[in-house]
Amino acid sequence: MTGILLAMQGAVSQGVLWGIMVLGVYITYKILDIADLTVDGSFALGGCVCAVMVVEKGVDPLLALILATIAGMLAGAVTGMLHTLFDIPAILAGILTQIGLWSVNLRIMGKSNVPLLKVDTIFSRIVDMLGIKQSAVSLVIGILIAILIISFLYWLFGTEIGSALRATGNNEDMIRALGVNTKITKLLALIISNGLVGLSGGLVCQSQKYADIGMGTGAIVIGLAAIVIGEVLMGRLKAFGSKLSGAVVGCVVYFLIRAIVLQLGMDANDMKLLSAIIVALALCVPVAMGKWRIWKSYSEEGPTC
Repeated sequence: MTGILLAMQGAVSQGVLWGIMVLGVYITYKILDIADLTVDGSFALGGCVCAVMVVEKGVDPLLALILATIAGMLAGAVTGMLHTLFDIPAILAGILTQIGLWSVNLRIMGKSNVPLLKVDTIFSRIVDMLGIKQSAVSLVIGILIAILIISFLYWLFGTEIGSALRATGNNEDMIRALGVNTKITKLLALIISNGLVGLSGGLVCQSQKYADIGMGTGAIVIGLAAIVIGEVLMGRLKAFGSKLSGAVVGCVVYFLIRAIVLQLGMDANDMKLLSAIIVALALCVPVAMGKWRIWKSYSEEGPTC
């Protein structure tokens, strides 16, 4: 029982840190209606840049997180330019950037992984200062950063440029007719989105004390699963801030599900299959329930002439 509780505590802290990545995915998937596959590469890019800056360059861990965010923004800019300037479909542009980032990340680190065991991180500093557990520190820092980012996004999407970003996803032709350059809004959204993904990669890197070339594999699946789970749990809350918060909550729930399943004896190699099943169920169940309600309503009322 103690093992399950410890696993759940660690899952919650990791879920909050990964939830920052989910906020980035939310911008492209829910606001722009784009499944940006750059995420897998930009998440690892943030972790790789953060690890190399801290370990090899002796950069302050906080500054390393800023550099990881900038690296993610540059990755998003590449995808955005491929999509907007050269008219490459968004999903293909993301795939091209993701594939290229594999080599870039490997070139940055010089090897497949970089440990951070002998260097300070923002988490280890607070652990040494207060003498509390690493998982508790990760949870508190993750929640604080998530609140700051949600507040920033809530403010941003209430501004004129933010309204243009939301309108681009809702009705691109209409907002273009009003004189807004939708290429710029798409580029800006992809930059902001992948900046958050890079920040999340840096935080996860410092939390788990290593960066790995494959640490971003499946990140887009986790992001989509978290968003859908959050909508199922908090679907009745219509406020934009609630939807952003729901994305982070969905990520925490996703990691809790994974932790519980692993504790029950599931093979770790089957986690990708579990992730796919969770996403599929989260997407299919609401649609199936909606169709069932329509059928039930039709059956009770009967056909009308």
